[in-house]
This record gives sequence, structure tokens and C-alpha cells, in this order.
Amino acid sequence: MNKLNEIVEHKRSEVESLRQSVPVEKLSRLIGTMSSARDFAGAIASHDFDGIACIAEIKKASPSRGVIAESFSPEKIAREYAQGGANAISVLTDRKFFQGSPEYIALVKRNVHVPVLRKDFIIDEYQIYESRAIGADAILLIVASLSDDQIVHFLGLAQQFGLACLVECHSKKEIDRAVDCGATIIGINNRDLKTFEVNLETSLNLKRMIPNTVLTVSESGIRNEHHVYLLRQAGFDCVLVGEQLMVQKDRAQALRQLMRSHVSA
Repeated sequence: MNKLNEIVEHKRSEVESLRQSVPVEKLSRLIGTMSSARDFAGAIASHDFDGIACIAEIKKASPSRGVIAESFSPEKIAREYAQGGANAISVLTDRKFFQGSPEYIALVKRNVHVPVLRKDFIIDEYQIYESRAIGADAILLIVASLSDDQIVHFLGLAQQFGLACLVECHSKKEIDRAVDCGATIIGINNRDLKTFEVNLETSLNLKRMIPNTVLTVSESGIRNEHHVYLLRQAGFDCVLVGEQLMVQKDRAQALRQLMRSHVSA
């Protein structure tokens, strides 16, 4: 079965349960008391690592790999990433497939000053209210799981809340859809969400199809300095790295090593 479809189907029932337990009106009232979100777009456009930025991801497990980190403290990992120079931090919040939790967002934000991306499968506007209410500064929108009308609506709602949107694509057709819908930050996922296979060439082949006015992020399968060099040379503004950092004993040093600037082809 298509893994993305399986996840989305589960997410629909999950959202309905959440809607019953915490009405959107309650979330809206909470949002009205909150301070402004941190500037995610500005953070990943800063290119701190000699021409490219890094979103470091906190991920306990994945459907393809199982448990990645047995010893798991979101706060500690976030501090390590910040020490390593991460421009932003991505947090997996899906419970069933990634062993994440929405509560991790608040834990991370209390420990770092960089923007925090909520990484989940957004399929309902309720989740955008929830994302802002739990303190996220940005959300992920996966083109493959959304209609054009949904993308446009979700981008607009997120903008109202001051949330940035990383709009994830995996093909030229999806890039065209994202651009037409008004995406200003596009991520190319090197992991096929139907098969979960990874290929860095996906980013390298698709980058030229994205307008220069759009911020670009390469996601998944970034394993070493040479990969970062290739993506920097291709013109990406940012890389999103998770598993490669999660398995390291010294994550701060691993991040600095991965993003070092003097590596060449």
C-alpha cells in the first residue's frame, strides 16, 4: 500500500478526534494571546554555512528505519543543534508513524532561539490552528497529499497566523502546482513518500525548475559534506538533515562537520 495514503488516512481520523476534544475556537482564543512567530524564512535565507543554511531535524523514528534514537530528549537534541549552528529546527510531531508528539514543539522552543518547523502531515485547516497554538513558527505542506484549493487556503491561513510554509514537492508537476498556488518556500524531498526510497538526484534534477524568487530546501538523504557541496553548487538555499545527525554521539560537532565550507568535488 502507498505509505503516504496510509498515513493520510490515519491522520484524518486523528484530526477528527482532536477537533472533538479541543475545539478550534479554543485554539483561536489561545493564538490571540501569543507573541509573534519567529522568522523561519529569514533564518533559512541567511546562508550561515558559506552559502547554504541548515534545518536540523529531531526525529525519534520513521516507518522505513524504525527507532533511530533509543535515548531521546528533544530538549537536549535541540540545544546540541543550536550549538552546532542550525538555522532552524524541524520537529516530527506525528505519533503513530514517527513516534513524535506536538508537545515537543514547546519543549524545543524553550531551549533554543531559532525558528521551529512542525513536521507533520497537514491535511486539515484545524492542524494549522493547532500548529500555531503549540508554538510552531512554520509548517510542512506536502503537495502530494493536498489539492490546489487546499494548498492555497492553507497558505493563506498560515500567513494570517504569521506561520511560514515549507511546501514539499517530488516532481516538476508538483513544483508547478506549488508555484501556481503561491508557495514562497519549496522543499524537494529526495525520499519518495510512496516507496520511501531516497535519491539525492531528485533535488539536483528539479532545482532548475524552481523560480529564483522562491527559497529552496533539499530534504532527506543528505549524508556527508559532499552531498551538501553538490546542493550548494546547485543553488539550494538550505538543507534539511535528520537521520544523519540523530545517530551521532556529538550532534553539534557532526552538524558543523557536515556543513563545513571547504569541501569540493
